[in-house]
Amino acid sequence: MNKKGLKNQIKVYRAMKDWTQEDLACQVGVTRKTINTVENGRFVPSTILAIKIAQAFSASVEDLFQIEES
Repeated sequence: MNKKGLKNQIKVYRAMKDWTQEDLACQVGVTRKTINTVENGRFVPSTILAIKIAQAFSASVEDLFQIEES
């Protein structure tokens, strides 16, 4: 059985905007630690948080997050 995970492009999108994790956290109303754990794949964001992050980058949720089988 394959284990599925959630891959994300948050770091890439932050780099394109020259934002720190703190900058993004302020944009979406969470802590820097929350952004860090999502970005590093240790925490799967809620639907609401995923949408807020996508909106901060003017991107779609699908652009930022992909299901990955390992």
